Amino acid sequence: MDDEKALLRQIFGDSSDSEEKEDSTHDVGCHSTSDPNYPTWEPIKEIKGLWLCRDFLSTHQQSILLSAIQNEGWFLEASNNQVGTRPGNELEIFRIRAMRFGDLPSWAIELSNSIHEVILYDDRLYEPTSSAVSEGVEAACLLPPDMLLREPVFDQLIVNVYQPGEGICAHVDLMRFEDGIAIVSLESSCVMHFTQLGEVSDCGKEQPDLPIKIPVFLTPGSLVLLFGDARYLWKHEINRKPGFQMWEGQEVNQKRRTSITLRKLCHVE
Repeated sequence: MDDEKALLRQIFGDSSDSEEKEDSTHDVGCHSTSDPNYPTWEPIKEIKGLWLCRDFLSTHQQSILLSAIQNEGWFLEASNNQVGTRPGNELEIFRIRAMRFGDLPSWAIELSNSIHEVILYDDRLYEPTSSAVSEGVEAACLLPPDMLLREPVFDQLIVNVYQPGEGICAHVDLMRFEDGIAIVSLESSCVMHFTQLGEVSDCGKEQPDLPIKIPVFLTPGSLVLLFGDARYLWKHEINRKPGFQMWEGQEVNQKRRTSITLRKLCHVE
């Protein structure tokens, strides 16, 4: 275990235990970096609160992360393609899901710390709107300050392994989780579609108008952040059936795909 932690810190860095990180969490303004190889972010302009970091993990980092997941032994049964953790140290098993609730594994903690760090030290600031300026708000980070100051930032983990053709239906994450969700995509490229929630009729059903659908191309090692509108007002899905995984006029070559989702459980009084 100590060897694994040392290796993970070598890959992701040792910011989780440093005084420097502790100080930086109290200064939640975005910090610039002079490293040209540092991961960069791009906003998905059509969706407020949706950010993409295509080069979050290198090929080597992805390999180390996948090995750490494999060493957990979660996917020994072919039918169990999903694992989840949260405080409580409980285990739930479904037909296609093995959901473990408990403290995050060491590799997931290091991954969470790395996400936190790359958000804090990004050199991109939101352009403030005129209304925000009038209210005295000059700029914000990729995640709002209150989310970055949470302790821990994430305490729930979902790992999915998808074979070619397997995906996930359009959904909004459950309200049992707080705002601010991080998704790391590994192994295979894919197109994730975001669909705006329709207006709700008097009977409680969405209106049949054709919804707006925004495609986002995820490469292996990419990181997606969702908060605000992106988290609550847009459904996301990955339809990997033939004909749905199209990007720039070409069908994406599908391989096995692994995804890691980090979330924060709502506090229950």
